[in-house]
Amino acid sequence: MTIVAKVWIDEDCITCDACQDICPEVFEVDDDTSKILAAVRTDGKFDRNETGSLMVGSLGADYGEMILEAAEACPVEVIKFELVTDGAAAVEPVAAAEVAVEAAPPAAAVATGGSEAFQALMGGDRSLAIFFGSQTGNAAGLADKTAKLAADYGLIPTVYDMDGFDAAQLNAHPRTLIITSTWGEGEMPDNAETLWNTVSSQKPSLSNVHFSICAIGDSSYDEFCKAGTDWDEKYTELGATRVHDIILCDVDFDTPWAQWVAQALPKIACVDESGTLQEVLLDEMIEYGSGTSDELEDGDFAPGAVIKADLSITLSLFRYCPAANESGWDTISCAVPGHATVEDLLTAIQQDVDGSFAFRRGTGNGTPTSGVRVNGRVVLADLANISDLVAEDGLLKVEPLPGYPVVRDLVVDYTSYETNRSQSKPWLRADPREGATLLNGSPMGTMDASMATTLHAMTDISSYQLLHSMSDTVPFDKGYKGPGVLLQSWNRTLDPRTGSEQKAELVKMMNDENGVWSEADMASIARYGAEGRTAAKGLNAARAHLLNVNNYSGPHGRLVKWYGRSVKWSGNVNETTLYRQVLGPLGLIGNIFDGVSARMFLGFTRTGAPPIRSLQALVAPPAGVGKIPNMINRKVEAHHEVVSLFNEIDQRF
Repeated sequence: MTIVAKVWIDEDCITCDACQDICPEVFEVDDDTSKILAAVRTDGKFDRNETGSLMVGSLGADYGEMILEAAEACPVEVIKFELVTDGAAAVEPVAAAEVAVEAAPPAAAVATGGSEAFQALMGGDRSLAIFFGSQTGNAAGLADKTAKLAADYGLIPTVYDMDGFDAAQLNAHPRTLIITSTWGEGEMPDNAETLWNTVSSQKPSLSNVHFSICAIGDSSYDEFCKAGTDWDEKYTELGATRVHDIILCDVDFDTPWAQWVAQALPKIACVDESGTLQEVLLDEMIEYGSGTSDELEDGDFAPGAVIKADLSITLSLFRYCPAANESGWDTISCAVPGHATVEDLLTAIQQDVDGSFAFRRGTGNGTPTSGVRVNGRVVLADLANISDLVAEDGLLKVEPLPGYPVVRDLVVDYTSYETNRSQSKPWLRADPREGATLLNGSPMGTMDASMATTLHAMTDISSYQLLHSMSDTVPFDKGYKGPGVLLQSWNRTLDPRTGSEQKAELVKMMNDENGVWSEADMASIARYGAEGRTAAKGLNAARAHLLNVNNYSGPHGRLVKWYGRSVKWSGNVNETTLYRQVLGPLGLIGNIFDGVSARMFLGFTRTGAPPIRSLQALVAPPAGVGKIPNMINRKVEAHHEVVSLFNEIDQRF
């Protein structure tokens, strides 16, 4: 039996994906190199494993054969391993003379200036562990932001979810930052509870660890930031060294987090490879992190920052106070950078003008719930640039998303969307189907690549909550499911993995009273740029499918069927007679007796209106009154449905 003690990747990997294809449980290939997954290593790191960390438990036996196969398949022979034979480690000959531990992974930045002590510090191990405990995602988002900033200090950060992390490995991370929220009345967030209980019971030594903690909470609760203070006390109790005091953040956590990270990062970056805090190098580290200490050398790449000139704008900002049940508009004249996002502007208003102003913050990457309406366009506040939205006269009108109840100022309640979504049961319910078997014997479902691409393209939407508010119908029809829910349902219907029972349920839901036929006109959605057009195209495809599967029955099918037949029979399309062409045979007969058809046939008027109407404009405006007959006869109740169908059939309308 083949048992692998440890596996690592030498330099010069050509990222061919062969190892990942053979054994994805152990190898993962990125743009630079193949790496050994953290889940199979005792040190919990994700890199080339140059340090030779052993494999966890029985995984060396479970994946041994596949690791050897991957090593043989590697075209440049950079996959090295050690085998275990009869309980003893035996070095594979191919790797015996080539094991070398690098001073630092390639991503580490080594200072080219500064004192010798500083250069020695930067030349050693620069790993940083950032743990997050998060219930709603705020702490996780801050952990990612912290990781990006850590690189400025020559650190190589790894973000760890507390859920599933081995407590015995905490001492293996001499530089540790913890960002955690508090849930309920001083409780740990769900993903941190198990690790907390394990650490509290096992009490592992953390004498090698330097740490700092950012705690997020709500000061309206008695146990404000208790989860964070508990971790701070526990780490100190277990022998860890605090490099910077814990910071307690209220619901508006961005500013205190920024203050904490600006002070904690340079301090923890001064912890050397032996686990000693080199405080005398702190000033050099701060200078290094600011980017002013060294000039770029030839060959270095410095991505350019997008800077636009300041804009002088007049901000018209919607305000609503639920306590007083009052709403209105604040008008603020200010200058803002043209490259700033709407969220940047709103944050500045909150910090510098009115601290009570409320809006939903995003992560900076297009958060689905950060939507607002700006100058009539629905956008994600953390993604949309002000320069793309401001009017020519400098006006910027910001208001809540339409279609949702307003909670306070720009904060809306997404409950209606979430309720409709949960009622549609969007989760996959599949029937048994053909699949494939991985090399380790595990089954895997398969899908045609073109179908997968089609499904992804159909729902290439950044925010379904935003799509929901693009509809003109949503604000007036509370029962309407909304385009966001319906587009997801249509996509699930097309998914070949979806079971027949679920497909039938989704088709029925889309065809019901509050389904796709409730939308007045898809043009109201299509006008919102590329995403609106994508959604409108998908929803129109859903309508066409429903007409076909129901054999053009019902009012919508009847309108399309008789319109199509009338065009085929006559060979002409006359917009003045559309109302007659959709009535069917009985409707046409009944229409003879109202005089409109007779007048048109006999040529009294072009449109069929009474002759006297042509003279009406000479006496009383407007000139058009009475000159065009009703486009839709009284027997057609839903005028907007006909308009939408005609728009799709003939683009002249």
